[in-house]
Amino acid sequence: MDEFVKVMKALSDMNRVKILMALQQRSMCVCELQQLLEVPQPTVSKHLKLLEACGLLRRTKDGSWVNYSIVKGSRRPYVSILLAGLQHWLEDDPQIIELQQKLPQIHRSLIVSECAETEKRADAMEG
Repeated sequence: MDEFVKVMKALSDMNRVKILMALQQRSMCVCELQQLLEVPQPTVSKHLKLLEACGLLRRTKDGSWVNYSIVKGSRRPYVSILLAGLQHWLEDDPQIIELQQKLPQIHRSLIVSECAETEKRADAMEG
């Protein structure tokens, strides 16, 4: 029950839901999510840390990049159901539609210098 409540609390924030919706499309780094959501890097990092702690996200290193992605095949059955539900329940939401329209223009190669600095700060926060 505690794990379920933890996941539900994670889903109670609009920016965390937006992060999950974006990551259902593709994995992303902190700076890409920062640009997509238009919120400060520390805010994005805190959201990612919470989502990872409750088992919704996974973090992988790719050289100097830290990529975040949705956990597939979670050992908790409600995680997969909730993630699939979110995608279906929010597909017509204006904020999610706007997010999905912005997503193709967000890529680390377009914001490389900003991304490199953001990744260093994120690594320092985790270390």
